[in-house]
Amino acid sequence: MSSDVGQQHPLGIYYKIWVLLFVLSGFSYAVDYFHVEGALRWFLVILFMTLKAGFIVAIFMHVVWERLALVWTILGPPIVLLVLIGFMAIEGNYTEGTRYQYRGDDPTLQPLSPSDLHHEESGDATLNEH
Repeated sequence: MSSDVGQQHPLGIYYKIWVLLFVLSGFSYAVDYFHVEGALRWFLVILFMTLKAGFIVAIFMHVVWERLALVWTILGPPIVLLVLIGFMAIEGNYTEGTRYQYRGDDPTLQPLSPSDLHHEESGDATLNEH
């Protein structure tokens, strides 16, 4: 019998990636802890999420040691879907903009609240009058 059962990967790389995932998770939580707002917040959240997912797929799912054809077979369809979702988001923004432009709607308008519709006044005076 042969002693070559299979390829063994060094355990050190798994421990290093495990620690790196904890560090990236800490950065993700720090974004919320320090109250980062706006586009920078979403960029950082998506960046850390993508990095963590990439390390998990590459190392723990052994994709980094596979042949390139198999890697593209696994990663190709999600990449294509993300590109198509990006195209849909761009077209959605364009469509929304043209609706405001040609219909004359004001994009800054706020919807009415139920108190606006029922002419309710604030305070307890209205409750005690009846």
